[in-house]
Amino acid sequence: MINVRKSFFSLFGLYLTFSNTECCFDDGCYLPKPNITLKAINDKQTLVVSWLVKHSSFVGDIYEIELSRTEQLTVIYTKNVSVSPGVSAEYTWTWISDLPLECVDHSVRMRYYNQSDQSPWSNWITNSGFKANDEIHIFPSSRVLRQGSSAMFCCIPPTGVNVKRMTFRNKEYRLLSIGGGVKAITVNNLTIPKGIIKHLLLTCDDATGNSVHVSNYISFPPQKPRNVGCVTFDMVSVSCTWDSPRKRLLHDRNVQIYTLHIENSDKSPFTCEQSSCTFPAVPHLQNYNISVWVKDKLGEEMERYSFNISDRVFPVVKSLSVNRGVTEATVSWSMQESLTHVNLICQVATVPLGTVELRCNNIMSSFCDTKLEHLVPNTKYNVRVRCTVNGRLWGEWAEETFITDPLVSLDLWRRIQPLSNSRTRQVTLMWKPCIAGTAATINIQEYTVQWSQEGQTESKNSSVGQAVVSIGPGKCDFTVQAVLPSGTSIPANITIPPAEHKENLPVQKRLDSTSEGGFNLAWDDQSTATCGYVVEWCMLGNAVPCTPQWKVPEGNNALLLHASKFRAGHRYTFYIYGCTDNGYRLLEIQTGYSQEFNSVQRPSLVEPVQSTSSSVTLEWHYNEDDPAQPAFIMGYLVTVQEVGSVWLPDRSNVSVADPHVKFVTIESLKENTEYTCSVSALTKEGPGLPANITFRTKINYSSLIIKVLTPIFLLMGFTVLLWSQVKM
Repeated sequence: MINVRKSFFSLFGLYLTFSNTECCFDDGCYLPKPNITLKAINDKQTLVVSWLVKHSSFVGDIYEIELSRTEQLTVIYTKNVSVSPGVSAEYTWTWISDLPLECVDHSVRMRYYNQSDQSPWSNWITNSGFKANDEIHIFPSSRVLRQGSSAMFCCIPPTGVNVKRMTFRNKEYRLLSIGGGVKAITVNNLTIPKGIIKHLLLTCDDATGNSVHVSNYISFPPQKPRNVGCVTFDMVSVSCTWDSPRKRLLHDRNVQIYTLHIENSDKSPFTCEQSSCTFPAVPHLQNYNISVWVKDKLGEEMERYSFNISDRVFPVVKSLSVNRGVTEATVSWSMQESLTHVNLICQVATVPLGTVELRCNNIMSSFCDTKLEHLVPNTKYNVRVRCTVNGRLWGEWAEETFITDPLVSLDLWRRIQPLSNSRTRQVTLMWKPCIAGTAATINIQEYTVQWSQEGQTESKNSSVGQAVVSIGPGKCDFTVQAVLPSGTSIPANITIPPAEHKENLPVQKRLDSTSEGGFNLAWDDQSTATCGYVVEWCMLGNAVPCTPQWKVPEGNNALLLHASKFRAGHRYTFYIYGCTDNGYRLLEIQTGYSQEFNSVQRPSLVEPVQSTSSSVTLEWHYNEDDPAQPAFIMGYLVTVQEVGSVWLPDRSNVSVADPHVKFVTIESLKENTEYTCSVSALTKEGPGLPANITFRTKINYSSLIIKVLTPIFLLMGFTVLLWSQVKM
């Protein structure tokens, strides 16, 4: 039994020995000559050697490869290649040349060993170089070379012509003899030109004076993509983006090709843009394993990235619209229909209101909406909407600007003028539009005026803020509305009381201005004024004609009017009305100046003056209540001065405190003396312009007679007395 086993193993060993086409003869065994193929890749300066491997033992074979240049087959490279044992297959070996393959012939041969023997050398397989016929040729030409690397350039002359010089970027390099008249140079550390022109010029000159120029380009190999990220906007397609660590120059000839592979699917690679790629989502695939490849003439790079598509949803808001109103608006938007089954959360940001957040998970529709409230009429708003799926990734903001509808009301007032010899009254309606907000100019097309009296209703249109209507003696209700492109304004109402409703005009009250020149009106609050008050005045004061102004006080019974609305030196009369069920009733009249001036009119003196030998009585005419006066008249100032002398002490000035008293008597004057008198109206700011008059006091004849007769009588008495003494 033992001998049988030995015989079996001996036969098995002989089988292994004579397998693989090995032949044995009487003089021994030998290995067959290898059969090889050779492929050249010129633009990569690469030779690829291929042969069929047939193992002759359980251990690997060793292949010896020789590589030669030129027709003389000068061996320049030797390599032993060890092939591990395994299934028979074709094997390839690659060699990269430092010299362009076009420069000279490159040949390859091979033999191999096993444990006990070696094969004969294979035949030389040659990749022929370029043969120049009539002119010089340079290699490489128009090729992209790697930045920072070293490169060899060769110059191939025609037969019998010598290469004299080779220059690279206008610099001459030392020539290297390759064989067959071919010369070469080596350039180290290739750099990218800084100018606009990115090619590098290479020149070869021969001994006959001929010169040839070629250009090559320097670039850098592909960069590994970084910051790879993917999103989906609709769960239907996926968009991926990435960055390149180094940006390529504008005229870089090293064209790059980007592709994206879904490694866990059978989809073909997708061709991409330089920094992005969009591809259809794979049905029912949640987790994606992708790789981004970038390839060019200098190599390739790759980056992998994995993601769950449900975590990368980037919802896009579309069809954003606003249905606006006066104080509210409805914001509506739609999403991709493919997102109706996911849990959407949306944010609505309104400037200047703020941001609200709401869920938008209507599985029956892709539309969402929300209402904005408490808006200001005729105001510009900016609304933005964005959404997210489960709060992971927020989509871009969708933005819309809108202006709320205008809110127009009318500030309505009236003036009533009874017509003479008739029971008809003329009502002048006046109104001012009050527009909330300032975002847009409101175009008021016209106004409609409607009034009702004794069951009859009439109407008319007006293009301005005023209308004149004739009504009867009864109570009349007026309604005025502005017609807008979007509708009508809020109705303004006012009631005209019956004509038999007589009012007792209140006494005018003088009103002091504020320190700033305005008016601070105040009046007693009336219980009958159930719907507020109105203050009326004329724009130019009491000057004619009157342009009516009115204002509804914000408080109950006070109103502050600023100085900017009034002119100094003009008297203003304010009529204060209280609103009752039967219309407005006049409550008070207040009059005053925002600022008083003393440039009032001169009094008109009555001539001739009434004088005696020791007094004078002056009279004058003056309209102290004239509304055209620039100040209130508080009295008069009378001055008396003797012509040609200084002022009289204590009696030079006489004041009249009552503006309605227009005469004064001045005593203790000298007889038969000429005096000058002046009369001026007094104001809070001082006396106004004076009116002057000159007069002479009369002669006091009684006093003169006494003065003459007194000496005569004394003389006569003295004479009588003397006469009596003589007789005695």
